[in-house]
Amino acid sequence: MRRYLEIYGIMLRNSLIREMSFKANFILWMLVEVLWFCGQIFFFSIIFGQVDQIGDWSKWEVVLLVGTHQTIAQLFQAFFFVNISNIPELVRTGKLDSLLVLPIDSQFAVSTKQFGLDSVLNALLGLLVVIVSLVQLRVVPSLSFIGLYLCSLVFGVAIHYSIMLSLAAFSFWIVRAQGLVYGYFNFLHIARYPDVIFPRLFRFIFGWIVPVIIVANIPARLLIKPLGQPAWLVLHLVIAAVGAVVLSRIFWHFALRRYSSASS
Repeated sequence: MRRYLEIYGIMLRNSLIREMSFKANFILWMLVEVLWFCGQIFFFSIIFGQVDQIGDWSKWEVVLLVGTHQTIAQLFQAFFFVNISNIPELVRTGKLDSLLVLPIDSQFAVSTKQFGLDSVLNALLGLLVVIVSLVQLRVVPSLSFIGLYLCSLVFGVAIHYSIMLSLAAFSFWIVRAQGLVYGYFNFLHIARYPDVIFPRLFRFIFGWIVPVIIVANIPARLLIKPLGQPAWLVLHLVIAAVGAVVLSRIFWHFALRRYSSASS
């Protein structure tokens, strides 16, 4: 474990050096993400100019949900998205060989090569929006619920990572699988909407089978809508996250056996 932490630390440092070498690009992408996030807030402000609630969600509760989704999505983008989205190209060109020969786990190698500091800063912006929303709602969550909330953010990132890694692994059969990867990246934004707006069957499919909706909804509910069942909410998220991680790990190694290296 210590060896992997040291390797990851080196990769993070190299990514930061690379980011700081292109400061203008770093600032531009950060501003683009901030504007996109502000656009989401403005979108819901327009909706709540016409209605008082969406289901059982008030305006500032939805804003908190959007902030939670922003935090999870940006953390995923910072640590994993670029790496996973590059897997189909590595497979197509045979450049995956250079990672497979390293004396480390193959999944670790393809998942941790790059890091985005701009996305981390935008994730902090999402947390700031969550705090502002709690102030507006006059809600002061206990330390235990804050701890559960922070842990649930990690589980949410794990779910996004696992699903997208599984989709990227289809590149061992499909020549170009970027469409699947980027398709899911766009689809994951449904997590920013209150779960009550979706039909029951849709909530079941994307709450258990492809657990996208719960990624942000459960953490938000832990802060403002525990419904007297915080243990059940956390259990649902844990089962979904652990299941997704285990299945993606199994599928990655199964798919890897289909890989024909550039030298073969």
